[in-house]
Amino acid sequence: MQYRNLGRTGIKVTPFALGAMMLGSFGNPDREEGVRIVRRALDAGINFIDTADRYGDSEEVVGEAIQGRRDEVVLATKFFSPVDDDINHRGASRRWIVQAVERSLRNLRTDWIDLYQLHRPDPDTDIDETLSALTDLVRQGKVRAIGTSSMRGSEIVEAQWTADRRGFERFRTEQPNYSILDREIEREILPVLQRYGMGSLVYSPLAGGALSGRYRAGQENANFRASTGMRHFRDERRLAVIEQLVELAQDAGMPLTHLAMAFAISHPGVIAAIAGPRTMEQLEDTLAGVDIVLGDDVLDRIDEIVPPGESIGAMDMVYRGPDVLDPSLRRRPPQDRSAA
Repeated sequence: MQYRNLGRTGIKVTPFALGAMMLGSFGNPDREEGVRIVRRALDAGINFIDTADRYGDSEEVVGEAIQGRRDEVVLATKFFSPVDDDINHRGASRRWIVQAVERSLRNLRTDWIDLYQLHRPDPDTDIDETLSALTDLVRQGKVRAIGTSSMRGSEIVEAQWTADRRGFERFRTEQPNYSILDREIEREILPVLQRYGMGSLVYSPLAGGALSGRYRAGQENANFRASTGMRHFRDERRLAVIEQLVELAQDAGMPLTHLAMAFAISHPGVIAAIAGPRTMEQLEDTLAGVDIVLGDDVLDRIDEIVPPGESIGAMDMVYRGPDVLDPSLRRRPPQDRSAA
């Protein structure tokens, strides 16, 4: 494995990161296999593991797997989403952050977290409140660096400005959604991250499984019916593009999964792509593609199929922000909508 700089933290990480969301109750309930998957990834040279407190018992699986090998691992986890029914056990308030980190430390069986990430922007909490609490965690030695996930460009800039103005720790990384099918972050997010020296570890490089090769146009697939919350599996535009990508991968002599992972780490703004296997077989497929290098001819062809900065359809899991999702924030009251 090669190593890349995690932003300007001085921490070195592998271009492939192991995403642990599917290890445990969220995906594979066989915890013993989950432990084996983590250890196999470490044995193969991957040193970067990403999980979150909301992924069921994933943190516990990772914590068990890295016992005796903690110093080998750059360990990342996330906070924000609800972990139970308590209204205050979520978000980015100081109250929750100081509780959430202790919970994650216990689950992970460690004294420190290398990268502690805000899982989603919190419109109910001032960013200086969040940065203040996270700065304290860094100074206490419980956290080495802090990051975000699914922030928009303006939010990234605001956080950097606030950290500079208030003397807080600044966010060192951002974790956005990125794949051949989902390239919107090339317009603004990746350039902003590069401008501020932030690292990008991208999630869902296989587009939520759409680039696994299992979802094809014109095929009746049980997974289509089961994925009621994932409309992108039925998006005819995406399926048509997938057919072109399958042909391109065949011409290039590689599986579609390898093409997708290699594409994700080819952008200079991307530090690592997160592979989230559910089974050992899926991990082995990922590992088999670590030495793939895409030539300019292949990347040019990808640009023709999905233009830079564009997306084909959209994944339901992408953060859109309250100003897009809440109609009241983008509609004047009826009496104020007329120009007369």
